[in-house]
Amino acid sequence: MGADNQAKHRQASRDLSRKKAKRDTYERLLIICEGEKTEPQYLNEIKNELKLRTAHVQVFQSPLGTTPLQVVDGAEHIFLNGDLSRDIRPREFDRIFVVFDRDSHQTYFNALTRVNSLNNHYLNDDEELTPFHAIPSIPCFELWLLFHFQNMQSPIQRSDVYKLIGKYLPGYEKGSKGHWQNTKENLDVATKRSMVQIGLAQPIAGVGPSTAMHDLVLHLLHLKD
Repeated sequence: MGADNQAKHRQASRDLSRKKAKRDTYERLLIICEGEKTEPQYLNEIKNELKLRTAHVQVFQSPLGTTPLQVVDGAEHIFLNGDLSRDIRPREFDRIFVVFDRDSHQTYFNALTRVNSLNNHYLNDDEELTPFHAIPSIPCFELWLLFHFQNMQSPIQRSDVYKLIGKYLPGYEKGSKGHWQNTKENLDVATKRSMVQIGLAQPIAGVGPSTAMHDLVLHLLHLKD
């Protein structure tokens, strides 16, 4: 390598080191959800309580649609292209999460396969491989909330999950606020139930009930560790 190229390489390394030093040391996360309100509001409540900067943790609905595959495609699109309206630059994240439900979606299995193909496929703006994680729930996100109050091992429909949630969170409505505050005191038991159940169920085969929400919530809670 010539002297000029060596000097350019050293300068690029110094520039990268300065860029890393200027920002906080914890990971920059992009979390793309199927839902417009319920999941983003719940996750943003956690983010706000922990005082995680928006520049480091972005949570919002997929811009490309709400089927599981569209959620994954939306996450890939935002990562590669950024979003000027949200002040997001291309490839400026260290880890990507995609949050979607099984329900009766026809693209559920395609979405899981697609996430596997994207995992550590792209380099971010620090020239590091970027993990993509699927956070599926069977049948729906509300199962995670239910685990805070009771266990559930038998297959269950979304409508029945809502009925059970109503016993513990009177007046529960999808899209309403305060779900983190109303459930966090039972987080430990919910996590244990969720971890056990996801081991018994078969999310890859679409068999539930199960949810991977505990993985995402614990990642957020330990982000600054």
